[in-house]
Amino acid sequence: MPKHILTRGHSRALTRHHKIAAAGVAALGAAAIGFSAVPSNASTTTTAEAPAQTAKVAYSTQQIQGVKADVNSQLAGTSVKVEQIAAKKQAAADAAAKKKAAAEAKAAKAREAAESASRSTERAEVKKAAPKKYGDNLDGWIREAMSIMKKHDIPGSYEGIKRNILRESSGNPKAINLWDINAQKGIPSKGLLQVIPPTFDAYHVKGTPKNIYDPVANIVAACNYAADKYGTMDNVDSAY
Repeated sequence: MPKHILTRGHSRALTRHHKIAAAGVAALGAAAIGFSAVPSNASTTTTAEAPAQTAKVAYSTQQIQGVKADVNSQLAGTSVKVEQIAAKKQAAADAAAKKKAAAEAKAAKAREAAESASRSTERAEVKKAAPKKYGDNLDGWIREAMSIMKKHDIPGSYEGIKRNILRESSGNPKAINLWDINAQKGIPSKGLLQVIPPTFDAYHVKGTPKNIYDPVANIVAACNYAADKYGTMDNVDSAY
């Protein structure tokens, strides 16, 4: 188009030909605007497809945002699940530790009870097994001899035994008679109750020393002999 037609000063000088040409240009512009409104699935020119591409980009952005939100939601859910699993594991560990502690306490209590019972049994056994201590004198010898006599059902009282001892030896466990008939025969009477060796050997009680001068062994053997001959040492009032 000639340059002078576009200037403002010559706008009124447009010819009929120019008016027709301008009207054609306006019609083409309107047509272009109409084509741009055609839907994306219609067969159109490149100019008509531009709005559809813009819509797809906008749609894709919404999808990405939705996926991102969904991922964040899943991660948050996973985090909660992990915390729940950890809490369950901790609770299980605490329960196991508590159960173990209770079992150990119960076992310790049982051991303590067993040890206490064992100590009590040991004390009882020691007390039972420990021999009674008797004095190393006439009283102690008689009492120890009587405890042995009781086990073997040999009769005899404390008074009857002591009375005969005082008469026979005056309480001397090493006493020996070197002048009576037994001494003349070579078997002198010996010990607290003046027992001759053959009688001591015949009536010796197992568990006592085989020594005629041992005070306890001498008393028990003599009382055993007296029980056989006289019923009990209590019945003896002279040499026997």
